[in-house]
Amino acid sequence: MVMNLWFIIEGHFERPAMQASSLDLIRSFLTVAQCGSFSGAARQLDVSPPAVSKAIRAIERQHGVLLFRRTTRSVALTDAGAALFAELAAATARIDEAFAALTAFRTRPAGTLRLTAPRALGAIVARRLVPRMRAAYPDIHIDLSLDDGIVDLVGAGFDAGIRLGQALQGDMAAVRLSPALVWSVVAAPAYLDAAGTPQSPHELVGHRTIRYRFPTAGTLPGWKFVVDGEGMQVHADAGIVVNDTGMIAEFVRQGLGLAYLPDMEIAADIAAGRMRRVLASYVPATPGLFLYFPVRTQSQPKLRVLIDEAVALGRHPDGW
Repeated sequence: MVMNLWFIIEGHFERPAMQASSLDLIRSFLTVAQCGSFSGAARQLDVSPPAVSKAIRAIERQHGVLLFRRTTRSVALTDAGAALFAELAAATARIDEAFAALTAFRTRPAGTLRLTAPRALGAIVARRLVPRMRAAYPDIHIDLSLDDGIVDLVGAGFDAGIRLGQALQGDMAAVRLSPALVWSVVAAPAYLDAAGTPQSPHELVGHRTIRYRFPTAGTLPGWKFVVDGEGMQVHADAGIVVNDTGMIAEFVRQGLGLAYLPDMEIAADIAAGRMRRVLASYVPATPGLFLYFPVRTQSQPKLRVLIDEAVALGRHPDGW
């Protein structure tokens, strides 16, 4: 059992200050002990027999012990040499096992998969994607972080993320998770009954609105509309500003004003009558949700199967 991983085992010697050249000495010692021959070790190491002899003498001088009994016909370990070999053989066996375990990461989906997603929309997708992953790949552990802010995927140590198409980083690969998202301006029936229903985006002036603030940039995105074929944004005065869309939806339910939210998040409220859409004909659809990840990491089995599950989910969204 000749190891190629000599760089790990230097700690098994008593003198911690061994230099990098000592690693070749260790390899020479193990090979001679296993071959029982200096010439055989030289052939295996592809060096000259004198070079092997020199290496063994260097170890013996450095540690002050004789490692081999040598005659013209045989080479045998001394008691000190046998003790050293037993320690190194056990150590190299453990190292072999450790590196053999790495093979599993090439062939079997396992390990921790760190994901980042926006709080509300990401959570909607994750509620479907994560159970699929856990059912199919129990050796993969999911670490999910919900954050509406801009995330440096690589810098923050994430394997992949879920984001709106317009928010994807340019150097990432992406897989579609949802169709284009439909957004709506919504309010509670009680608010519309009291304040009236706006008939065009221009009539938002004077209405109470609940606006979203980007957590990282701190800005308030405008509400997007298409009027007479032209895109426009409205920055209505905000009575309430929140950096969480779930909280915005709750304030809408309480009748505190109008808000601009994705239908995916408020579908149940619309269906139950807790919210009503206004200005629906003016609101454009926007790119949907995507799973994104660094191109060079997608060959990892754990990420590969996540991508496969995301593709399957994207093909059969079942009414996002």
